[in-house]
Amino acid sequence: MRKTKWVAAAAGVVLLVAGCGSNDGSDQGGSGGRKGGSSSSSETGGGAEAGGTELTADAVRTEIETAATGAGFEHAAKGENVPENLKACMVSWTPDAQKAADPKKSAADTVAALGKGGWKTEKTTEQSGSTITGLSKGTWKLQASDHSAGMLKLVMFVATNNTPACEALFKADLEKNKKS
Repeated sequence: MRKTKWVAAAAGVVLLVAGCGSNDGSDQGGSGGRKGGSSSSSETGGGAEAGGTELTADAVRTEIETAATGAGFEHAAKGENVPENLKACMVSWTPDAQKAADPKKSAADTVAALGKGGWKTEKTTEQSGSTITGLSKGTWKLQASDHSAGMLKLVMFVATNNTPACEALFKADLEKNKKS
């Protein structure tokens, strides 16, 4: 039951992230009308449209972890149970927000560090003390969620690769879990 709830929540995040700042996946909306991931081709893992190599899930995980730990977060001991068949297409990194001196500042600093690493901010939404920022790099979409203003100290970074192959895997996983 717990796994089913996590998968349902992850699927919701995937769908939200996949649509964040996107016009049918073209990413031509937003400021400047530039495609996501069109940063310099000399950047390591700069994305296929930049002439670089495609980012891997491991590279995305490393970028998130480096930015988050540099901003004062420690990795939570539990929380990232990405299904095995989605591990090449999805990354979940959850810090232990309770241990951070100022989780809201650490979340903002993590997003800023990711921006310096080539991630483009697509959209930021603030409501009731929560901040959700959508970022993109190459074919990857990242949802940085900070819900640390109240008693619940929850911060999450969930990235999804929006290639057609990964989108097919997400849809198949969602259908499989609907039937469970």
